[in-house]
Amino acid sequence: MKELAGRLTALDPDAGAAVRVIAYFDRLAESRAGLEALVRGAAVLAGVPARLVDVDRRVHVRVETDGTRRESEVAPDAAWPCAALTPGGAPALWLERAQEAEPSVVDAVILERAAGAIRLVLDRTRGRAPADDPALVETVLDATAPEAARLHAARRLGLDPAAPARVLAPLEGRPRIVPALSDAEPPAGRVGVGPAVPVLDLPRSWSQARIALRFTAEGTAQDPGPGVVYADELGDVALLAGLVVPGAEPPPDVQALEAAAAAAPWLPATLHAVASTVSLRAAAAEINVHHSTLQERLAHAEHLLGWPLRTPQGRFRLGLALAMRHLARP
Repeated sequence: MKELAGRLTALDPDAGAAVRVIAYFDRLAESRAGLEALVRGAAVLAGVPARLVDVDRRVHVRVETDGTRRESEVAPDAAWPCAALTPGGAPALWLERAQEAEPSVVDAVILERAAGAIRLVLDRTRGRAPADDPALVETVLDATAPEAARLHAARRLGLDPAAPARVLAPLEGRPRIVPALSDAEPPAGRVGVGPAVPVLDLPRSWSQARIALRFTAEGTAQDPGPGVVYADELGDVALLAGLVVPGAEPPPDVQALEAAAAAAPWLPATLHAVASTVSLRAAAAEINVHHSTLQERLAHAEHLLGWPLRTPQGRFRLGLALAMRHLARP
């Protein structure tokens, strides 16, 4: 490899440097080097600090060019050269090179080889990302499974039994378990988010995440509302979920809402704005209509519904009716 690198360097310095990078990380992988050694290699070879951040597995490693590990409170710059640990994943390894620097072939090789070696170390030592094995996730979320089996499954998923985690319940697809401090974006679409709890209490987070999912909305004109709902922000409103059976005959106020929405297609978005903002002027701005237009709409809505909407009691009743409308869906 050294001879090949020397010959290539004579023809193309970048190609020769790339071959040396490949050989360097191959040696580190063969010696089963750890995460810090791999990040240090990237920093030394690139001549700029290197940083590894894997939020789901709570890994943060930053190494200076002199090989010293030193953390930084400055967030990674989107302009830095970077690489993901999995195809299509979020950036997790960065070279802290100045924005004005030209993209480098050698930087790309360093990132590719380092990220590949780091991925192998993480899979070997800290388990795979939580969504990798549905059977393990099912075990962790099964309240009837023995504690020992749930703890074993949690470790296999890369979860720290001593750190809190929460469950995401998407409308489509499998549940996900994420560390409580993860800032990863929830899946697209409607998602209920359970509270952060110890690993052995994740079945409760899963149960509450499914309740929160029932309060979500599509975010359309006919189904306005948030697409992501956090269970620990619902408070006692969550008790409504035990009173309204999905697919059964809706409560009378929900039936009135549905009949009114059929007569006036603008009504769901208007009523959601009234119920979720601090004032009628704020509600008018939310749906981009004049204040007088909103007043006219509310007068018509009150006629259709049969109760006032511009009193505290009426707005409270409206909020409950809108929540129960979500819960009554099959």
